[in-house]
Amino acid sequence: MAESLLLSIAEGVLGKIASPALQKAIAIYSIKDQIRELNGTLTEITAVLLDAEKQRAKNRCLQLWLDGLQEVLYDAEDVLDEIECEALRKRVINRYGGIKGKVHNFFSLSNPMILRAKISKKIKEIRKALSKISIEKEQFGLTEGSVETGVPHIRSREAPYSFLNKWDVVGRGPDKQKIIEILMQSNDNLSVIPIVGMGGLGKTTLAKLVYNDDIVKEQFELLLWLCVPEDFDLKTIMEGIIKSATSQSLSNFDIEQLQTILRNTIKNKKYLLVLDDVWSNGRTCWKQLKDLLIEGAKESKIIVTTRLPEVASTMGTIQAHKLEGLPHEDAMALFEQWAFDEKEPRPDLLAIGKDIVNKSRGVPLLVKTLGSLLYAREEKQYWEHIRDSDTWQFVEAENDIMPVLQLSYDHLPLHLKRCFATFSLFPKGCVIASDNLTRLWMALGLISSTKENLEDVGVKCVKDLWKRSLLHLVEESESRSFFKVHDLIHSLAMSVAQNNCSTVDLDTAEISDRVRFVSFSSTSSERISNCDGAPPFLKKLTLKRLHAIRRSRFPPGEDDQDITKEYVKTCITKCSRLRYLDLSCGSFEELPSSICSLKQLRSLLLRENKRLKKLPDSICELQSLLQLSLHGCSELEVLPKHMERLINLRFLSITTKLESLQESGIQYLQNLQFLGIYMCPNLQVLFKGTCRLTRLRELEIGNCGRPISLPFGELTALESLAIDNCKLTLIQENKSNVSLKLRKLVISRFQQVMELLQCLNKDAFNLESFAIYECPNLMAIPEWLSNHTHLKLIRLIRCPNLCYMPLANKSLKELRIEHCGELSNRCEFRRGEDWHKIAHVPRVQIDLRNVQWTDD
Repeated sequence: MAESLLLSIAEGVLGKIASPALQKAIAIYSIKDQIRELNGTLTEITAVLLDAEKQRAKNRCLQLWLDGLQEVLYDAEDVLDEIECEALRKRVINRYGGIKGKVHNFFSLSNPMILRAKISKKIKEIRKALSKISIEKEQFGLTEGSVETGVPHIRSREAPYSFLNKWDVVGRGPDKQKIIEILMQSNDNLSVIPIVGMGGLGKTTLAKLVYNDDIVKEQFELLLWLCVPEDFDLKTIMEGIIKSATSQSLSNFDIEQLQTILRNTIKNKKYLLVLDDVWSNGRTCWKQLKDLLIEGAKESKIIVTTRLPEVASTMGTIQAHKLEGLPHEDAMALFEQWAFDEKEPRPDLLAIGKDIVNKSRGVPLLVKTLGSLLYAREEKQYWEHIRDSDTWQFVEAENDIMPVLQLSYDHLPLHLKRCFATFSLFPKGCVIASDNLTRLWMALGLISSTKENLEDVGVKCVKDLWKRSLLHLVEESESRSFFKVHDLIHSLAMSVAQNNCSTVDLDTAEISDRVRFVSFSSTSSERISNCDGAPPFLKKLTLKRLHAIRRSRFPPGEDDQDITKEYVKTCITKCSRLRYLDLSCGSFEELPSSICSLKQLRSLLLRENKRLKKLPDSICELQSLLQLSLHGCSELEVLPKHMERLINLRFLSITTKLESLQESGIQYLQNLQFLGIYMCPNLQVLFKGTCRLTRLRELEIGNCGRPISLPFGELTALESLAIDNCKLTLIQENKSNVSLKLRKLVISRFQQVMELLQCLNKDAFNLESFAIYECPNLMAIPEWLSNHTHLKLIRLIRCPNLCYMPLANKSLKELRIEHCGELSNRCEFRRGEDWHKIAHVPRVQIDLRNVQWTDD
């Protein structure tokens, strides 16, 4: 039975009530009886939500009842979070006292009697509203139903490392060959080859297959890829093509400058350009772009992927390649990969699977998604339920696969439903870093755990969504994974979250009172039409219930004149219940001291605020804060004092002009999990003396001008260390402690690389990932690396003086060597002197060529 997002919200509130953190807060304020009654009423309502969801489409009154319930649930969530927040503040007061006598400002309503009365009143209002809703439910004759709130067991499936792998592509060999044959043809004019087909058929995947083919790479001097904006904006497209060719962002240039740069970039060069996912068939814009693209060599080619035949007709110079569904044999092979993996299929389930594949009409996205849905289930009745679902009629009658994709969402565990809905906050086609996704979920309270580290829980949620084909893995680095959401899956997320999430722009006048999360859709610096510097919708009083303000990725390094001090003040005054606030790329010099009024704020993003000079000390009153990002704040001169009061802070990234971080109290952040230090030209000392970062798991230091002294001996939990273009003061005191419990080590542009490697503890066997980039001083890989029995990944990139490779241990799964001079030759496939040392490694890439690549 399908379970709604509303049910997920209700179960989330019940889970919060049961959490140890809230139970402690409840005990502090003696409100146990009120919370117990609230819990009982909500449990009664939750029991009938399955049946209510089933009937909602047929009953307008029931729909209104459910809408009202959602509002009360969010209000309940707010009150429970407030209780937790006040308990945290009380802990800080007890530990550190008030700030210079301002106890009443720091801990508003600090009198326990007044605070208890205030909280009791709010709980009473919630209970009253829920009681009314509970009584009203009787008129609908709803039936109680059991809800599976646990996580179904999912067999282990390792995320693939390669961009295109066996999980992604089956049966497209003939299509690929046909496109390549067209690309190889001589032609005096610029050729445009359209690939046309319905959503989910794999048009983009086919284009990637062609784009990454070795023959194609040899044929063209320039390979360019662009995901085309829906409105076919010429300036954005030119920026994208130039960036694809040069890796430079030119968002500050006007359209005249861009067209000159584009022409010079491709002039007389034979290029292949892929324009992926084109929706607009505007002849004028296309002609303007094509007039620029003819500056390349005459045998250049363009591939266009689109769902619309009229786009193919407008842009194509040859007949469109119409992509069809996979042949049944190939579709069945793809289904078996995702539904059974390496396990021997049960004959009865395989027979049902064949029926499902037949109904899927060979659409790869549908085959993969349904295979993933069935992957963890072995009940014959469940497979039959999917096969016999009424939603298949839409595929047959309306050529629409969305209702069937809806099944994937319907059958998600409750804890993943709200996580999935947040995909709607990201622009279509954007690349999403797994850690950013996890921190968003943490800020919104969508993931929780009493036993596991929250970041680890987030990683598991990301992997679960990938296993269900609701995320597509784009790239995996040593420490992060990057995903995309298929357009149809993004549309599904938009549909699911329509009453909770809203995409806005800077001129949006109004949003629904029910919206809790907003995301700005802008990808360039627009201007607000009103004169007071705040988007019109932000002024609405109803926005006090808003939980998140997120911004789409803006051009890095570009100040956004719209994010002014007035804008920030409006966010603070109008949105008092914010959990997540993104103020990146702003133009303000100081953050208002009133930021402390956002008591429930968990993520504050101030990235790339080039003019920000100072943070108020009042920011240290945000005891719920989990994430503070100051990356790229190059003018930041002062950090707040008393940062040790941020007792919940887990993620901190800093760019500053300071020489030392000692005075800020960062060294006392006992819950800190991640610390990033970037572009700090004056920094010499992190901390002196006592350091209590006993839970710090990840440390990144990049582009700092002076030698930095690190307290390695104090970082007893450190698992991941990344150093880029820095100098370290490797004194004798910390040399013996530098390895700690490291699982991941990434070194880039680091002159002391040999000295650091010599310091590593030879008795530590935790290392899983070892990567060195652009280190000319690296002469040899230490022999002790062979002793690390958990090592799975080695990447050696652009180390030209590296000439020796020790024997790779049996645990190694992937080795990448790129432009490493003599070592590249010594590791040549079968003929190199060191090949015998690495021949057993399943995946070996030498100078960007997969010389050995299996899925061991």
